Amino acid sequence: MSTVRRAAVVLVAVSALALTACGPSEDGAAGGTGVPATTPPAAPSSSTTPTTPTTPTTPAKPSKSVEPSKPGKPSASAKPTTPSSPSTDPDYDVFPCSTYDLKFTATLAEPTTSSYLLKITNKTGKPCRVLGHPVVTFGDLDGQATRRGTAPGIEGAIRLAPGESAYAGLMGGPKSAKSRTVSSIAMTMDTESDLEQVPLKAATPGLNVSDDNSVTTWMDNAEDALSL
Repeated sequence: MSTVRRAAVVLVAVSALALTACGPSEDGAAGGTGVPATTPPAAPSSSTTPTTPTTPTTPAKPSKSVEPSKPGKPSASAKPTTPSSPSTDPDYDVFPCSTYDLKFTATLAEPTTSSYLLKITNKTGKPCRVLGHPVVTFGDLDGQATRRGTAPGIEGAIRLAPGESAYAGLMGGPKSAKSRTVSSIAMTMDTESDLEQVPLKAATPGLNVSDDNSVTTWMDNAEDALSL
């Protein structure tokens, strides 16, 4: 019987110890709720200087994007040049004859009047236009022969092909106390320009020079040149 009691006492003691281990903490025993108390944060030390919050930097305004330059208006394309139709005039590119294009001779045609037939011949390989009157001077004398008759315009000018000739009549003047005789003449062409020419010379033995000397316009035949 005593052994049973001892076992019961031991059992009661063990139970008591178990209940003590599972029971509330001291705080709970003091009337706490059983929830652990939260430890308040420590007060900042007086020696620590509070950090001033940094002012946030104002973000820079985005720069305006550079607008791409507007392409210039394309220049109006030049209109294609309409090729000019060739002239219907076969002589549109034939230029006036000058002394550089010609051979020149003078032949006595009428001894009694001391008249000479002047002749020019195209010595080049291309045609040229014979314009107006020849410009005739007399040896070392001043002045020139008077123009006789009216010359046709450029439309009526003689077209002188290579090897072809044109003619003019140089009329001598009557002998007088004031007249002079020369043995040569010089001739240049009317080119309707300021082209400088080398005068072409021809022998004219016994040519009487006076105020009555005259020269005809160029003709395409000798007979007309002497009858004008």
